[in-house]
Amino acid sequence: MSLLSVNNLAIDFTTRDGTVNAVSDISFTVDKGETLGIVGESGSGKSVSCYSLLGLIPMPPGHIKNGSALFDGIDLLRANEKTMRQIRGKRISMIFQDPMTSLNPYMRVGQQIIEPLLQHNKITQQAAKEKAIALLEEVGISDAANRYQQYPHEFSGGMRQRVVIAMALITEPDLLIADEPTTALDVTIQAQILELIHQLQQRRNIAVIFISHDLDVIKRMADRTIVMEKGFIVEQGNTQDIFYSPTQSYTKKLIASIPSCAKPENYRFTGDKDSRFLELNDISISYGNKNNAFKAVDNVSLTVKQGEILGLVGESGCGKTSLSHSIVRLVDIQQGQICLQQNPLETLQGSALKATRKDIQMIFQDPYASLNPRMTVFNTLAEPLRLHGIASDANELNSKVLSLMQDVGLEASWANKYPHEFSGGQRQRIAIARALAVEPQLIIADEPVSALDVTIQAQILSLLLELCQQRQLTMIFISHDLAVVRYIADRTAVMNQGKIVEINDTETVYQNPSDPYTKSLLAARV
Repeated sequence: MSLLSVNNLAIDFTTRDGTVNAVSDISFTVDKGETLGIVGESGSGKSVSCYSLLGLIPMPPGHIKNGSALFDGIDLLRANEKTMRQIRGKRISMIFQDPMTSLNPYMRVGQQIIEPLLQHNKITQQAAKEKAIALLEEVGISDAANRYQQYPHEFSGGMRQRVVIAMALITEPDLLIADEPTTALDVTIQAQILELIHQLQQRRNIAVIFISHDLDVIKRMADRTIVMEKGFIVEQGNTQDIFYSPTQSYTKKLIASIPSCAKPENYRFTGDKDSRFLELNDISISYGNKNNAFKAVDNVSLTVKQGEILGLVGESGCGKTSLSHSIVRLVDIQQGQICLQQNPLETLQGSALKATRKDIQMIFQDPYASLNPRMTVFNTLAEPLRLHGIASDANELNSKVLSLMQDVGLEASWANKYPHEFSGGQRQRIAIARALAVEPQLIIADEPVSALDVTIQAQILSLLLELCQQRQLTMIFISHDLAVVRYIADRTAVMNQGKIVEINDTETVYQNPSDPYTKSLLAARV
């Protein structure tokens, strides 16, 4: 008998534009100790299907039209709140896609991790703390005893995701629903987390539903795989059969979209190899006070040529995001100089700084945190156009906004929607469109495709390559996905513990790395 049996599940959402069929009559089962992978593009219904099992769909606007979800004999869709409280967090745990919005910013991470343990188990506060610290170490957070006392904002994106994973695993549930659990993680920690989930699953005979747009992860983790498109299951079966002998054209399209080669020849950098468009000289960045300072960036020097794409890779906390934030003046440097076309940036103020920021735009890692929840897509994209005087009238503004939406794969009918009405991948597309709006010279892309499914990821990478070629756009591309960096970057710099340990042509770094740390990153790929 299956641990979970979902039958004929159908879910609708009522919107301003009418009723949307998010999930249409799907059925699947999960056995004890089994891993079921669910893949599909953003908006395909894979997350909504699983959220409904725990009563996490807001109703209204959501409505479960039909179906049942039997978990160990209990219909989760019809269970009362008392029963669901006994199941949620204890017997079924969930790793959410967006760690920043699923963590309470006012609570220390340690208290958040032990909360479900104290709620469901007879255990002392001290014993719960010891278990939490041990689990933090297991998921790759060093100095766990001190990190236990910190707040979510003191962690990098990847480290926040590790905290969320620890929180879900601490009660050792019967069923773990993992919604994009390794999206924000670098390759070495991703490998550790996947192995941790696998070991815990085998030790406790835990069932796992693994939702992901990373097909390589699903291929490694899942026993069976479901492929979803527009609310329907289009194919399901043994994972190896799905990946090596797909029967449906949609599945074939997904698999074909995985980046697996070097940067296309016609997009490679052919400009002046001696140009010094952006120069970083002896940059150092520290956090904390003099007595307890943490050096995030340690004496880094870097040159970016005009028209090239420089990849920047390294594990979470290595300093790559701090370094990129210093270029756009979001972080102050304690030492060094940053020059754009030989003009120092660190001393700019007022109108001069505003004018320069038009030339340097950033795509942030976390789209939900970087988008204003009270602004529609239209207003989000129109704001930079208005601020920098790019659109002269309402008609031109409307035309430019709709063109931007089309470029990043957003439908024009979505212009009046708000960020919370979009999937994680769709929100990232909005953030990318906003960065492109003012036609900058330099884009700093901090994990710009980490939240995107493979087909949209391929579209966005192609779009970025086209823009760089057509407009001689220069880009620093930060990512933990080495396959993506290989596909898009001309040169790649590798960071470790605040330092650049290797920099070279991307193919040289990929095929013949010289530094032991780079070799370890490449060896950890799924």
